[in-house]
Amino acid sequence: MNTSNELLVKPSWKFLFSHPAHLLSFGFGSGLARKAPGTFGTLVAFPMYWFLAPRISDWVFILVLIWAFSIGVWVCDKTGKALGVADYGGIVWDEIVAFMLVLLFTPPGWHWALLSFVLFRFFDIFKPPPIRYFDTHWHGGLGVMFDDLLAAGYALMCLALVKSVLY
Repeated sequence: MNTSNELLVKPSWKFLFSHPAHLLSFGFGSGLARKAPGTFGTLVAFPMYWFLAPRISDWVFILVLIWAFSIGVWVCDKTGKALGVADYGGIVWDEIVAFMLVLLFTPPGWHWALLSFVLFRFFDIFKPPPIRYFDTHWHGGLGVMFDDLLAAGYALMCLALVKSVLY
């Protein structure tokens, strides 16, 4: 792996279509956004969730998320190695999977969806303990995926707290 954090390859549509892992890890292209690729990647979770949730049970959805997380470990690792930077900002499959988990437990309503989005992005960006520890100490695909899972956990705890206060 490249220790200088300099890209070996410049991400582009050509790069994304060079291997299915790159297309998936870049969130079908959302990770190519010049500014805030993680935010654009997180937004991809909304249509994916809205498509899947009414069609499958919650238990099957959880199995899909476990599968997506597992695949994510591999695709994010493969793409990080190809780029030479393990956790390049354009790799957004981690945000997509983690935020779909948040959406699964988000109460219905646009205001709850907006709050869940803001909370998830807050924790993913600022990385309070222990998220920052795992972000800096766990490497490869598992490290890329795991810190976003923790951010999802924080967002879900905050949603539960807000819901308990309001209801």
